[in-house]
Amino acid sequence: MDKKEEERQPRIKPIIEAADSLSLGISMVVAVLMGVGIGWVLKKLTDISWLFWVGVFIGIVAAILNVYKAYSKQHKAFEELAKEPRYAIKKQLEDEDDEDYGEKNY
Repeated sequence: MDKKEEERQPRIKPIIEAADSLSLGISMVVAVLMGVGIGWVLKKLTDISWLFWVGVFIGIVAAILNVYKAYSKQHKAFEELAKEPRYAIKKQLEDEDDEDYGEKNY
């Protein structure tokens, strides 16, 4: 069974990553719609029209917060990837430059 799980995991991982990216768009739409719904309910309950716009504002802020959280998550993943030695191209180039122009000791 362990072998089947290992074979299945690489196929599932891209699907999960794609769903995570897709969920950002869906969560933005849902956040705005929930804010509109909350604003509409508050307006109907109290007959105060500006409460609708408070709900819309809350939905938009929630959508922006979702984008910020996704950005932070991706930025953290990028920083961890940049720390890996095989992706440290800038450091490799600096090391090569030192060899070419450094002092020669024969």
